[in-house]
Amino acid sequence: MRPWVSWPASGGAAAAAMDASQLKQEHLLALKVMRLTKPTLFTNLPVTCEDRDLPGDLFSQLMKDDPSTVKGAETFMLGEMLTLPQNFGNIFLGETFSSYISVHNDSTHVVKDVLIKADLQTSSQRLNLSASNAVLAELNPDRCIDDVIHHEVKEIGTHILVCAVSYTTQAGEKMYFRKFFKFQVLKPLDVKTKFYNAESDLSSVTDEVFLEAQIQNITTTPMYMEKVSLEPSLMYSVTELNTVNTGADGSSTFGKMTYLQSMDTRQYLYCLKPKPEFSEKAGVIKGVTVIGKLDIVWKTNLGERGRLQTSQLQRMAPGYGDVRLSLEMIPDTVNLEEPFEVTCKITNCSERTMDLVLEMCNTNAIHWCGVSGRQLGKLSPNSSLHLALKLLASVQGLQSISGLRLMDTFLKRTYEYDDIAQVCVVFSHLKPES
Repeated sequence: MRPWVSWPASGGAAAAAMDASQLKQEHLLALKVMRLTKPTLFTNLPVTCEDRDLPGDLFSQLMKDDPSTVKGAETFMLGEMLTLPQNFGNIFLGETFSSYISVHNDSTHVVKDVLIKADLQTSSQRLNLSASNAVLAELNPDRCIDDVIHHEVKEIGTHILVCAVSYTTQAGEKMYFRKFFKFQVLKPLDVKTKFYNAESDLSSVTDEVFLEAQIQNITTTPMYMEKVSLEPSLMYSVTELNTVNTGADGSSTFGKMTYLQSMDTRQYLYCLKPKPEFSEKAGVIKGVTVIGKLDIVWKTNLGERGRLQTSQLQRMAPGYGDVRLSLEMIPDTVNLEEPFEVTCKITNCSERTMDLVLEMCNTNAIHWCGVSGRQLGKLSPNSSLHLALKLLASVQGLQSISGLRLMDTFLKRTYEYDDIAQVCVVFSHLKPES
C-alpha cells in the first residue's frame, strides 16, 4: 500500500485555469495534476444520553456497532479508521509540498517530442520543480508520462504551480498548453522572543544573555515538537535551560508529552555566554547585537514533518558608556561592623586613553575603608584593571553598595556608580573575649 494518497487539485483555491491557446484547439494530450498527502484519522461526533432518558441504551448500542469507533472507548471522537482527504487541505510554511503530474495520450496517434515543465511562482521568485527536463521522443496512444515533484515551502502567501506541456503531432505541428494551480501557504507558528541582559559579578559568566522564545501553534491540529534549538552566532556559546537534571539523563521541563495543542503556547529559555576569546574584549562584545537563530522541527497528523528557521535574532546592545565597572568578587553575607572585601574590575570601553582617579563616598549603611581620591593611572582603550576594596556595614539587612566615583582627569569628567550590588548584613553572635 502506498503511504500517500492523492486527489485532483481542482475547485476552490486550487482551481485550474486553462491558457487561451487551449481553448482554440482540442489537444491530443490530457494533463492532470494532483496533490500528494497522507490520510487522516476518522473522527465522529458521539451522541449519548442517560439510561433513564427516552432513547435508553439505543445511542450507546449504535456507537458500539459503528465500525469507525474504538472498541471500549466509543465516546471518543477519534477513531481507528483512516479517511482520504476530501479537499485540497492547508499547506503551512516549512512543510514539503508534493504533487503528482500525469500527461496522458488520449488520442489514437503517436505524439512526438513531449516535454513537461513545472514551475512554482511565488511573490518573489519562480522555481523550476521538474524532476527531469528531458524530451520524450514518442508517446504512444493510451500511454502516460508521470512525474512527482517536491518542494519545501519557504514563503508565506499565494503560490501558483504552472504546468506546461509541449509536443509535436504526426503532421509536424508544434503544440503547447499550460494549466495554473493556485494555493495559499499559511503560517503554522507564532514565534515571539525576549532578551534579558545579565551582568554577573563572577568573571566566568560575565555578559550573559538570556533568550526567552514563546512558540504558539496557530494551526487547527496538534503538533509534535521534535526539536527547538538555538544556533548561536560566532561570538556566543549557548546552554539550553529546558531540561531538568534527574539522575544520569535530563528530562524535559514540559514532561514526556511534547505535543503542542492548537493555540497553545510554550516557552523555551536559553542562556548565551561570550566565548573566552571575546569575553575580555569589552569593546567587541559591546557592539554585538546578533545572537543567533531558532531552529524548529515538528510533526503533524501521521508524521508529516515541518521545519522553520527564524532570521538572525537581534537584541539591543547594552550601553556601558565610556567606563564599565563590574564586581568580580563579593560575599553574599557579611557580619555587622566587620570589614569585608570586594574586587572590582574597571574597563575602558572608549577609544581613548583615560587617566582615572577613584573617589569613595560613604552612605548611611555602607562605609568605605581607605583613602579617597587615589590615582589609578592611565588606562588604554579596551583594557582593564582590578581593584581590591574594603568596606564596613553599620546597618543590618539587605544593603546596597553605592558611592563609587571615577574621574577622568583628561576630560575632567566624573562617572558615578550607585547600586552596584547588594549584600546581606547579619549580626554576629560571636563576641571577642575582653
